[in-house]
Amino acid sequence: MFKGLKFKMASWIPFQDQAACERARAFTHADFANYRHPNLKVTILKDEEFAFHLVMTMFGRIKQAADEGRRHVIILPNPEPLYSAVALLCNKFRVNLRNLYTFNMDECADQDGNIAPETWENSFLFNVKQNFYAKLDPELRPPESQIQGPTNENFVHYGKMIEDLGGADVCYGGIGWSGHVAYIEPGSDAFPPMPMDEWVKIGPRVVTLTPFTILQNCLLDDTGISGDWSCMPPKGATIGPKEYLGARMRSSWNGFMCGNSQVSWQRFTIRLAVTAQPTPLVPSTMLQMAPSELFLTESLAANIRPTTVTDLAYHTKVPLLA
Repeated sequence: MFKGLKFKMASWIPFQDQAACERARAFTHADFANYRHPNLKVTILKDEEFAFHLVMTMFGRIKQAADEGRRHVIILPNPEPLYSAVALLCNKFRVNLRNLYTFNMDECADQDGNIAPETWENSFLFNVKQNFYAKLDPELRPPESQIQGPTNENFVHYGKMIEDLGGADVCYGGIGWSGHVAYIEPGSDAFPPMPMDEWVKIGPRVVTLTPFTILQNCLLDDTGISGDWSCMPPKGATIGPKEYLGARMRSSWNGFMCGNSQVSWQRFTIRLAVTAQPTPLVPSTMLQMAPSELFLTESLAANIRPTTVTDLAYHTKVPLLA
């Protein structure tokens, strides 16, 4: 790929397998379409249909469990405005959620490991309650005690809280730039490299976020989509591999783009998740280890085609040098 220059990746990048990265980079749209794995099913969706499918998948599972009168335990990713659409459907179809239990997969924390309180408006628990719980008709809501996220008070027992309910039915989420799921950060002190059969036994941890995750998060709404890394708390509280693999299904949704462009860090990292051998250095490879589904947009399935500076100068409308 890089003619005339051979180099090693930056030393702070946890995953250093250059050959595996080259295989991921070469993985095409057709390879996604033809992907076959005993544990992992891959589905490509049209960009404009992605949000609809996510809402309907989550709602469908909630309604089916309610219709059958059984408990439904789900692990939820970061604040998602689409949760309000799930609440709207529950209201429309009068779905009684008395048997629904939700657990946020992670939460922000300060430099000393203090977990963000629900009173902080950027906390994940505040947002789930505002976007989902508060929008449910009161007579349909589960008890508020069944809507949980990591807190200073419950964190020592957080994994057991899920386990005591029989484990999660579904763990939703997406794949981070570093290859993380939840805040299971590769190469961190909280989730150090070790044999995979030992690593997957690690439960909830407070973790120092990697540069990948700080930079990923500062492209989101709570920074005004402006790359303001000064807004990002340095640590997070998260479920561990034990809880992630303990769910009966992992449902991974990946459609992140930078605005209306075709720029996305996810295009590469989702390829590592499906092609690399399971490793603590790419936590999303756990999708290959137990029943899982991975959804991605057509834009993310598009082939990776590295371009030259000349190509970029020709295609961009903005001067490369101001």
